[in-house]
Amino acid sequence: MAGEQVPGAARALAVLRYLASQPRPVPASAITRALGLPRSTTYHLLAALERERFVTHLPEERRYALGVAAFEIGSAYLRHDGLERLARPLLATLVDEAGETGHLGVLDGRETLYLLEHRSPVGDVLVTDVGVRLPAHLTASGRALLSWLPRQQLTALFPTSASLSRRTDRGPTSLTALRRLLAADRTRGWAEEDGEVTAGFASVAAAAFDHAGRPVAAFAVTFRDRKHDAASRRDLADLAVARATTLTGRLGGTLPRAARSTAERWPPR
Repeated sequence: MAGEQVPGAARALAVLRYLASQPRPVPASAITRALGLPRSTTYHLLAALERERFVTHLPEERRYALGVAAFEIGSAYLRHDGLERLARPLLATLVDEAGETGHLGVLDGRETLYLLEHRSPVGDVLVTDVGVRLPAHLTASGRALLSWLPRQQLTALFPTSASLSRRTDRGPTSLTALRRLLAADRTRGWAEEDGEVTAGFASVAAAAFDHAGRPVAAFAVTFRDRKHDAASRRDLADLAVARATTLTGRLGGTLPRAARSTAERWPPR
């Protein structure tokens, strides 16, 4: 029995590797040809991987893409394989430049998990800290990452409006409102929250990307909401974009085309 299971596991991993190497969703026929699998075997593997959320089926397009579970495992790998070490000096630079407290966060399901925090000498005490989890749709870091996810993956994370918790009287209350916020964040290349995590505080954040242009982590700057006007917040966001762009380079990552115009103002160093 074990001898039969190992080839099946190897084939499933081959499917995942192939999907990870593709810039966009692919039809089952492409997987069959690329891996030399029988057509029936390909569909059995895809069905099993879809049940476990490693693969997402796009029925209208008749194509397949990596699912939420694959993304979660990839994020966990980065957390344990040098992401923090690569990001720590960049976060320190960001805090020095901004004069405010900075964080590095990743997505863990539909939560933002904070891996690093660097407090400004004059910064306030915040609810964010290393190891703290907050609803991703309320945090600037979470939105910076969510805004680059495929629509199908976003829907898997937030299937209904009941998924949208709140901490204050602010924040999206419907999936339509969340998608509108994320679309705006994606267009400008950075995210912002104002009083949605803690009343009186705001944050801006920008995402770093992996080799396939997928968001893996985000730098954020948090400050008293009355301390920075719109123009000053854009300046802080540009600083976060600069550090995120540098981290993307250190990870061997690729900026999505839509993110390049924002990042061009701050070349990696």
